[in-house]
Amino acid sequence: ICIMEKQVLESSEERTFQYQDSLPSLPVPPLDESLSKYLDAVKPFLNQEEYQRTEDIVKKFENGIGKELHQKLLERAKTRKNWLEDWWLNVAYLDLRISTQIHCNIGGPGPYIEHYWPPKEGTQIERACVNIWHTLKYWDLLRTEKVAIERTGNAVLDMNQFRMLFCTCKIPGVTRDSIGSYFKTESEGECPSHLIVLCRGRMFAFDAIHEGSMVTPPEIFRQLTYIQKRCHSEPDGPGLAALTSAERTKWAELREYLIALDPKNLTHLEKIQRSLFVVCLDDSSPHATPEDYTELTRLGLTGDPTVRWGDKSYNSIFFSNGTCSAFCDHSPLDAMAVITMLACTEKKIIENEGKWKGSDKVRDIPWPEELVFTVDQKLINEIGHAKELYYKKVSDVQLVNYAFTSFGKALIRKKKLHPDTFVQLALQLAYYKCHGRPGCCYETAMTRRFYHGRTETIRPCTMEAVEWCKSMLDPSGSTYQRLQLMHKAFAKHNKMRKECENGKGFDRHLLGLLLIAQEQGLPVPELYVDDAFTASGGGGNFILSTSLTGYTRFSGAALPMVHHGYGFFYAIRDDRIVATCSSWKSCPETDAEVLCRTVFQCFQDMLQLTVAAQL
Repeated sequence: ICIMEKQVLESSEERTFQYQDSLPSLPVPPLDESLSKYLDAVKPFLNQEEYQRTEDIVKKFENGIGKELHQKLLERAKTRKNWLEDWWLNVAYLDLRISTQIHCNIGGPGPYIEHYWPPKEGTQIERACVNIWHTLKYWDLLRTEKVAIERTGNAVLDMNQFRMLFCTCKIPGVTRDSIGSYFKTESEGECPSHLIVLCRGRMFAFDAIHEGSMVTPPEIFRQLTYIQKRCHSEPDGPGLAALTSAERTKWAELREYLIALDPKNLTHLEKIQRSLFVVCLDDSSPHATPEDYTELTRLGLTGDPTVRWGDKSYNSIFFSNGTCSAFCDHSPLDAMAVITMLACTEKKIIENEGKWKGSDKVRDIPWPEELVFTVDQKLINEIGHAKELYYKKVSDVQLVNYAFTSFGKALIRKKKLHPDTFVQLALQLAYYKCHGRPGCCYETAMTRRFYHGRTETIRPCTMEAVEWCKSMLDPSGSTYQRLQLMHKAFAKHNKMRKECENGKGFDRHLLGLLLIAQEQGLPVPELYVDDAFTASGGGGNFILSTSLTGYTRFSGAALPMVHHGYGFFYAIRDDRIVATCSSWKSCPETDAEVLCRTVFQCFQDMLQLTVAAQL
């Protein structure tokens, strides 16, 4: 009876991945709805005549080739639970030939400086081992499927991306990359359990499990100290990791060359690919305060390329002053999975006051093994070249990460406004103020209520938002009129977000129709070569690339989508809004610092509006 009771109890607890197969399929929205939403979205960027022309193109598409493509898309959707999944992976990530480490990776600073770990020299290793241990505990929870299932309202969200946090790596290909994911839950079987440590151009590996139990912080401390002592007293390694920052075809060819040079090199590469995650020991000491994370975020995203494996789904970077950063390949997962894990481990770190409170006993575990690659002069030259190109490119990045501390989610909610929409409209106003025109904008909506759902595009630059921006900049505008227009813009944005989350957006649908045409060898339909398509952001041409990174202490960032654009990422906390804004210095029109400061000013202006209305 006891055994039976135990089984009943255990089965009543939800398992992380138990609802995966019962999630609804990703829907294909009706063609007419998607096209009318598209027309609505291009309006802010066209004059009457241009709009008329685009409307004709859209109508022609809807009654002609578009109809056929839509039928074919519906056919495709019948045979798979997510008609978009493999297409998206290829088009958005794996087919790219540019340096994805620079242009696509995501990263963010650890907020531990705000509580138990202020910057302090000499703390790098002790903090790293506590942080690593909590991350390993999370891996263990995932292995045993004890990570809580995320929900929105009553709807279960897809948890597949959480499998990609560990033992996952992108592998370069000559024309298309691939993803190797070696994670397995306990019930699925064996899962790799080793860590990779990068330090001063060298690479080491050690196992996180010894004789069936997890290594403790004191044991990790022993391993990291051994690695650091060796690296600091011996010559630097070749810095092979820098190759992951090269253009993809170049890296794929060099990887092939590396493997041909010595079969041991392949063994080492596979060891990195299969590892739980990569620990990076970086010698820099970035300045960071709770109000200004700029330097820490910049180094996390664009720091030393020899101590990060750009293709790994999770790199945990520890700087010499005890600050830290996360750095991730974007292809297998979106930021929310990483943030959920980090927020969970941070909670544990806080509960334990940033310390290890367990046993100091250190078992006699094997020392870390160095992965010594066989390299020749050609590879040494190529590594040097890759570093040079990397530093040239990232020196052009302008990035700021500031906290707006006057108010946050608490006050915005009190005003009965949606905090995310509040930030997005402030950004629209700020862009309009800085550039004198509407800025086409991409905001991520998550579609995880569907099987393997990832994202859909919300386009925040609506006619409603533009009308409101104009009223704010018109000196003769009345407070009442501005407020009315602001509420209209809010309502529109909230409606779009809801539609996108429910699989009723239009960007992924339009992409699907284009890809069907390409697969069938048909010419590109006129809709996609129309100027309006590009001007409104289509085909990856959004000037503002934005995302809410949630309501925790974690914020993340990426670089702009286009040369004359911005990246704008923000975390909304009860008492503050932490924003990261990026741009390219070589573009004379854009300035990340100015845009960010203007957004903060717009927060105040919007609050003033709601206050004035109550008087």
